[in-house]
This record gives sequence, structure tokens and C-alpha cells, in this order.
Amino acid sequence: MSLTTSPGSQSPRLIAAPRRSWRHRVLHFLVVAGPGLIVMVADNDAGAVSTYTQAGAQYGTSLVWLLLLLLPVTYFIQEMVARLGIATGEGHAAMIYQRFGRWWGRFSLADLLLVNFLTLATEFAAIALAARQLGLAPTVVVPLAAIGLILLVGTGSYRRWERMTLALCGLNLAWFALAALVGPHWGEAAADAIRPHVPPGGVTGSLVFLVIAIVGTTIAPWQLFFQQSCVADKRLRFADLKAARIDTFVGAIAVVAFAGCMMLVGDGMFRAGLSYEDPAQMAWALRPSIGHAGATVILLLMCNAALLGATAISLSSAWAWGEVMGWRNTLQAKLSEAPRFYAIYAACVAGAAGLVLLPGAPLQTIILGVQVLAGVMLPSAVVFLQLLLNDREMLGARFANRPWNNWVNWTVIAVLFGLSFVLAAQVLMPGLFPAAA
Repeated sequence: MSLTTSPGSQSPRLIAAPRRSWRHRVLHFLVVAGPGLIVMVADNDAGAVSTYTQAGAQYGTSLVWLLLLLLPVTYFIQEMVARLGIATGEGHAAMIYQRFGRWWGRFSLADLLLVNFLTLATEFAAIALAARQLGLAPTVVVPLAAIGLILLVGTGSYRRWERMTLALCGLNLAWFALAALVGPHWGEAAADAIRPHVPPGGVTGSLVFLVIAIVGTTIAPWQLFFQQSCVADKRLRFADLKAARIDTFVGAIAVVAFAGCMMLVGDGMFRAGLSYEDPAQMAWALRPSIGHAGATVILLLMCNAALLGATAISLSSAWAWGEVMGWRNTLQAKLSEAPRFYAIYAACVAGAAGLVLLPGAPLQTIILGVQVLAGVMLPSAVVFLQLLLNDREMLGARFANRPWNNWVNWTVIAVLFGLSFVLAAQVLMPGLFPAAA
């Protein structure tokens, strides 16, 4: 509605604002969409492929229900991030520094950079494993992947980077075909999805480890920093909030759907009674059911997942560091205009790639261990987010959390802290849970 005054009259009258057509709404969504979908699909990175397929290989479809439980949790957390980014126009690291001071700002930044670097190493570990299985030399493929990642962001255009990254996201649709190829028991999978239960064998140390890894890879600390900085870099405004929420919701559905397909692929190993040490070996072991082409596709999807995760994780570190240091930190800038921002990104990529190429590095152990570390460090990151979203003086009533938001979020935080406590107890007391049969 808008106010106007009739000729010869001093009293204002209301005139209905023209309603936007459905074409206009669709075009507006397409312009706004990107950050939510990218942050979600990129979260199905190399570590996720390893974690979800291992869950299927160890327990069949018994843990599919956990993915559905995490869907609303993932959406609510990332919706808060998008809302905060639109309301403030600043990144997550900058907001923590402004709201909580230098000490907590440095703590959150150090926390982020540590987990990010180790997670980034898992992306290159997966590329190395896939290259080795394809008969290629990791010492050649890993450096080439690192160079490609650096070139991906160095175009001086956010839109160009976003379009290329969304194209990589689209390749994940191949997981649906792979899940169908292994011939899952659809009825059993559907029943397991809606019936929360403990897999046969009871609560064991390996089950607890895997559950925490699934939580850690489905909701990772870097996602909070990445999406908010992405929203700020894209310069989304108040009118974009509804479209940004839809973008995030679509991304949440996509990430759970792809994760479910990965579990079904792993379930093919479970039903065949096969074992493997990493997803690259799993792809080759599944050749009798999915063929040589299907195995090759799994390996290529591992590399695609690693590239998606690597660009998002490295950018979250570069954006956060740049926000804290006050540097120009935007993908809209050319290399010469933001050299320190791009240097941090390149250093993260190069350092992680070099770590993976060290002789004898336990790649699969690194991949799974980092997912658990992310799950342990996630609660503190979500607490900062929750406190920021309750600052009504800063955000106003429209963007601050409502009571139901707080009930949901504090419940999630309590569960995450509980999982972290259980993991710590398991490490300190190895006999707390019985060994897997």
C-alpha cells in the first residue's frame, strides 16, 4: 500500500501497490538464489561422501531417519544466517567482533580457521584417493585441482563465480541415478526414514562416532560464515528476504536428498557383505552392480564434491579474515584490487593440498576425523549465532528471532553439546560403549 493526496484535498488516501506477476517473482528468486543452495550442496563435500557412504556400508538404511531429522535443523540454522546477513550487510566474523569484542572475535576466528584448514585437507585427500583409483598420479591431479580452485575465484566477478559453482552443484543430480543402479530395497529404506531407531547391534563406539560425524558434516561451522559473507557480498537487501529463505529451503532439501542417495549407494555394499577402506575403493567394489561407468561416475562425483567444498571453505576463511582485518574482501574485486583477500584464499588451498601430498598420510582417517571435530566445535558457533539473532536493538523486530525460533535453536544447541560430551566421554573412557560385533 502507498499514501497519496488527492488534488484539492489535504487528507491522504491509500492506493494499493501493484501486485507483482508470477514471472516477476520467479525472476526475482532467480536473481537472489545462490548463497543458500551453494552453501547446502557444497556441504555435501568429500567428507560427506565418505561419511554418508560409510554409514550405509556399516548400517544399511538404518540411519536414514537421522538425515530427515537434520533437515529442519539445517534449514533453521542457515535461515538465521541469511536473515542476519541481509539485516546487517556484514559477514559473520565482523558481527562477532562488533558484538562480543576482540577476545571472542579472535577465538571464533581461530576456531574457524583450524577446522576449515583441516576440512580443506579432506577435500584434497578425496581427490588424491579418486585419482589413485583412476590410475592417475595424485602428485599431478592435486596441484592441478588447487590451481583450478584459485582460478575459479579470481575472475573479479561474483556472478561469474556463482554461475560456475551452481553448475558444479547441478552435477550432484547424478547421485539419484547411482542410488537407483545399486538396486536398493525402497520399501525398507522408506520405513527406516520415518522410524527413528538404533541399528542392530545397539549403541557402540563406532555408531556414536558415525552419528557425530553425520551431524558434523550436515551442519558445519564454516557454513555460518560462508553464507552470511556470501549474502553480504551479493548485496541482498530487505526485499530479498523471502526469496533468500526459499533458496535456503531448496538447498536444505537438496543436501538431504543427495545424502540419502549416498547412503543408498553405501547400502549396496552392506547388502553384498563387502568392505572397503575409502569411497574410492567402494566405487570399484560396486562395479558388478553399477558397471565400470557407474564406478567412474562415483569417483568423478567425489572430485566434484571436493572442489565444491574446497571453494566454499576457502572463501569462508578468506572472507572472515578480511572482515576482521578490515581489508577489501569481495569477489567483485580484481586480484590487484583485493590482493590480501585472494592471497589468503590461495594460501588455504595451497597449504591443504601440500599437506595431503605428504607421504603416508592416513587420508580416510583424516576425512572422518575432521567431520567429528566439526561436530564438536559446532555448538560454540551456533551459540554466537543465536545471541546475535536475539539482539533486537541491532536487528529490529522484523529480523530478530521470535520465541519459537529460540525454543528450536536452544534445543538444537543442547543436543549438539550433548553429542560433544558423549564423544569426549568415549575418548576418555574407551570402554564406555561396547565394541561393534
